Amino acid sequence: MKRTMTSLALAAAVLGAAMGCVNIDLAGLAGGPLQEQVVYGEKGPKLLLVDVDGVLSEQGESAALGVVRRESIVSRVREQLDRAAEDDGVRGVILRIHSPGGTATASEILYDEIQRFKEERKVPVVAQLMGVAASGGFYVAMAADTVRAYPTSVTGSIGVIFAGVNLSGLLDKIGVEDQTLTSGAFKDAGSPLRPMRPEERAQLQTVVDDLYGRFVEVVDRGRPSLSEAEVRALADGRIYSGPQALAAGLVDALGDLPDAVEETKARAGLEEARVVVYHRPGERPENLFSMQAPPASMGGGTALERVTGQLGPGFLYLWWPGEGGGS
Repeated sequence: MKRTMTSLALAAAVLGAAMGCVNIDLAGLAGGPLQEQVVYGEKGPKLLLVDVDGVLSEQGESAALGVVRRESIVSRVREQLDRAAEDDGVRGVILRIHSPGGTATASEILYDEIQRFKEERKVPVVAQLMGVAASGGFYVAMAADTVRAYPTSVTGSIGVIFAGVNLSGLLDKIGVEDQTLTSGAFKDAGSPLRPMRPEERAQLQTVVDDLYGRFVEVVDRGRPSLSEAEVRALADGRIYSGPQALAAGLVDALGDLPDAVEETKARAGLEEARVVVYHRPGERPENLFSMQAPPASMGGGTALERVTGQLGPGFLYLWWPGEGGGS
């Protein structure tokens, strides 16, 4: 009995110490139904402001103990558009895009979801590019009826990147040898543990080329004033300032977020409108420029750490400063 009580006391002490070392910010956790809030305007029909922010991924972000801190951007945008589709009072949508891009598939899903909403509701969708709306962020904007940018926006970076490093020289120096077993010659193509063989590089390039072709197709469809040849000439991975993008035909106008509201009202045939957001309990957006949720990470650590840590290996529609973001 005495031993049992001692064991229980020890377990309680360990648990207490552990709990004292773990700090979980419950306010930052995802959950609760979406709530509607007016952030701009006083009367009239509604215009929905939708954030496409941070690195685009199909995966959510986790807090301590694996608790979901934020649902994926794909899930959140889909939920917001579904709610707006059921509300006849929503007469237009403004996409506020601040993103360097992300995975090819997340970019594609968001693009498709916006197209689906437009077909269902037949209301105008205006994209407003914020500080950074590059690569996958620009891809998503192509679903809008018109694309606007700030004069200080950075956009473009049309292309695909497959990130990889070769650590074999370092492993040789510390006496580590790759012993990977595979079922086929291409199963570990792109492995950081050995140099890439020419045939592997060629095969991976075919995937990059396919995804690049899809990117060009989406931009060609979203920029009817440009021919496919003109799009390909612009789609070499470089970024553009807002004025450069306007001159190239990649955006339709320069202006700020209130200007985007006015254009959406005009396209919807409205003289007055209220801009609303959908937010989770505790997020408390205050005005037109408030973010609806804590943004997905766009910084911290090296570029390689950010990409591999958040997205994992893969083919990305991503502007990767300092490492190259071309096709």
